[in-house]
Amino acid sequence: MNIVTLLPFIVLIGAMFLMTRSAKKKQQAAAAMRNEMQPGTGIRTIGGMYATVKEVHDEAVLLEVAPGVHAVYAKNSIGAVLDDDEYNRIVHGTEDDLNEDAPVVPDDASSLTETDEPADASDDSRIDLGKKDAAAEADEAQPKKTDGESDAK
Repeated sequence: MNIVTLLPFIVLIGAMFLMTRSAKKKQQAAAAMRNEMQPGTGIRTIGGMYATVKEVHDEAVLLEVAPGVHAVYAKNSIGAVLDDDEYNRIVHGTEDDLNEDAPVVPDDASSLTETDEPADASDDSRIDLGKKDAAAEADEAQPKKTDGESDAK
C-alpha cells in the first residue's frame, strides 16, 4: 500500500481523536463544577431555572426554587454554578455597577417620533397600504359582468 492512500484515513482518525478529547475535557469540567457545589450556592439548571442549593447528595441536589419551595433535581441537570454576584444580579435584579451618568434609553420609540406640533394637530386619516399595479387598476375600470353575461362566444 502507498502512503498516499492511507493519508485520508490517518487524517480522519486524528480528527476523531481531537473531537473526543475536547468533549471529554468538557464533561470533566462540568463534573468538577457540579462536585464543587455547596449549600448556599446559586445555580442555573439546564432548563433555565435559577435556584439556591440547600443539600448536596451523591446523585441528587435539593434546591430552593423560591422561599420555602424546595425541589429535588439530579446533579446532571445543573447547567451552571454561579458566583454570588452574578446570581444576585440575575435573580434579585441588583446591579452594583450601574452608571448613573449614562443616558436612559426609553422602552418605546415615543421619544424618537416627537414633533413640535401638538398631538391633536396630527393627521389621523387612514393610509391605504395595499399594492395596486396598473393591471389591477385597469380591471377595476372595466364594467363588471352580471350573472347572465359571460366572455364565451
